[in-house]
Amino acid sequence: MTASPTRSNGAGRSDTADAARRAACLVSGPWLRHNARMQDRHSPSAPDGPDDSPPSLYRDPSFWGMSVTQFLGAFNDNLFKQLMLLLAVPVAGSSVKVDQQGLATALFALPFILFSGLAGFLSDRFSKRPIIVWSKMAEIVVMGLGVVAFLGFGQTGFAGLLVVLFLMGTQSTFFGPGKYGILPEMLREADLPRANGFILMTTFLAIILGTASAGLLAKLAGPPDASLAEKAGQLWIGSLVCVGIAAVGTVTSLWIRRPPAAQPDLRFRLSSLALPPDTRAMLRHDRPLLMALLASCMFWLVSGIAIQAVNSLGLVQLQLGELRTSLMTASIGLGIAVGAVIAGRLSHGRADFRLVRIGLWGIVLWLLVMSVSLPGGRHLLGFAGSFPVLILLGVSAGFFAIPVQVFLQTRPPDEQKGRMIAVMNQANFLAILISGMLYSVFDRMIVAFDWPRSPVFAMMAVLLLPVAWLYRPRHDADSPSTVVNSA
Repeated sequence: MTASPTRSNGAGRSDTADAARRAACLVSGPWLRHNARMQDRHSPSAPDGPDDSPPSLYRDPSFWGMSVTQFLGAFNDNLFKQLMLLLAVPVAGSSVKVDQQGLATALFALPFILFSGLAGFLSDRFSKRPIIVWSKMAEIVVMGLGVVAFLGFGQTGFAGLLVVLFLMGTQSTFFGPGKYGILPEMLREADLPRANGFILMTTFLAIILGTASAGLLAKLAGPPDASLAEKAGQLWIGSLVCVGIAAVGTVTSLWIRRPPAAQPDLRFRLSSLALPPDTRAMLRHDRPLLMALLASCMFWLVSGIAIQAVNSLGLVQLQLGELRTSLMTASIGLGIAVGAVIAGRLSHGRADFRLVRIGLWGIVLWLLVMSVSLPGGRHLLGFAGSFPVLILLGVSAGFFAIPVQVFLQTRPPDEQKGRMIAVMNQANFLAILISGMLYSVFDRMIVAFDWPRSPVFAMMAVLLLPVAWLYRPRHDADSPSTVVNSA
């Protein structure tokens, strides 16, 4: 692989490449014509001038290609994961005796811990576009294995699905640094808050649709008294849909223009598999960046528990069934989508840490509201009351996520963005892995003390309370830790 598709070693070779590119433009239409022009922008022989600037955000085919690709990937991830998590919750008449959501969550997170360092190295060493495309092609294969795992559930049980979930996590590990790292490379920095807000909004819309679709498919898979094997044997259709969506996502990833490699001379070292020395040094000397990373980890720790807690609350305490439980889970995504849009508009080209503080305290408040049960184990809010509270919980999460995401993207130097985002993924998914373990501990406490399911939300609020109290990043228009320079 080369650092740039237009880099050449001689005039004749460059002329040939230009001619081939012009021919491709005539045949392939405006998407490829735009992509070729934006590749020329990175060529050493390209003249400086007005064309050096990327197009406006919503007229940029590469931005739309990345947005659609991410949307479809998030839909697939959440459809498959929610199908599996619904099977993993023990309900009356189920053959599942122990809640296995914690194990599933931990296995999905494990590849991010094992392979994020390598993924970050590749995303800086090579152009991020081919890594994105190859990751999407791998998704087709993994979703195909999901079809096999559901069809063979009677023989393999949860083991086959857990293997597929691990492979899903591996595919997402290599997709992540390219997905986030390519945005600062192909967009103006002043557009990053809006771009992140839009992508986060569409991502959580995909989460809503994927999670709700899983609930509908699980409901259609059989009556409530159907055996686990019978239900799982019908869910292969949902995984087959995921194969088709992965194929479409592979096509849309081709719309993304190919920026040059951030650091083409980067050499692989064993330290690249963990925390690279230069990234470690950067975090050691950049306290705002380190604190933002730690705050992000705590957020994802609580988020990882929240999805499992809502599933358990809906299926066990409220006895809602798969569809309405999935709608409750999806309502958090709806709130995050709304919060992401609002935060993106309020950011005005900078990482606005005032929104982070508002978001953190909002998350703590709404978690405490969700935790209240009445004597006899009846939940205070029920389904109708929980729905708007979970939306507000999501809005608060969106207020937190956008400024921190923008800061973690823009703060590192260009040659370290891919590895920094890989480290961020590694740290966040270590938190998610721990969330699976913590949820298993909380679940056993609830069973041992014969509590209703809602106190798990209070436990999450207690975990996040020190972050809300102690994390006080500066919001200063002149501070380099908060300003996103405009192009």
